[in-house]
Amino acid sequence: MNKVILIGRCTRDPEVRYSQGENATAVARYTLAVDRQFKRDGEQSADFINCIAFGKRGEFAEKYLRKGTKIAVVGRIQTGSYTNKDGQKVYTTDVIVDEHEFVESKAASQNNGSGSTPVSTDGFTNIPDGIDEQLPFN
Repeated sequence: MNKVILIGRCTRDPEVRYSQGENATAVARYTLAVDRQFKRDGEQSADFINCIAFGKRGEFAEKYLRKGTKIAVVGRIQTGSYTNKDGQKVYTTDVIVDEHEFVESKAASQNNGSGSTPVSTDGFTNIPDGIDEQLPFN
């Protein structure tokens, strides 16, 4: 079985091209920055995954996805290779998108996590001191 599920942010606006011919098909390419669960000192904290969406999914990407948009992607991994202009063989790994959808609101996406409610590094919202009586729990 070849199935991958990713949640991350678009690193740039999708690059969309249309195939030639009578029934032109959208082909959208974008890169998803997916946070790593664990990281070692000196290592990057995210992986950058190339995604390709065809047809209606490509049109959706062109219309709605922008740099910083947080989405969930379901698809399959596809590997390939080609010879570049210098004669070197280049290997590729892409996710062919079967589904993608938003995982946060448009307002949250525009703020990119810089909203008025601070979040600590452990993923929990910081609650200001002195509002204990306003909380529905203790």
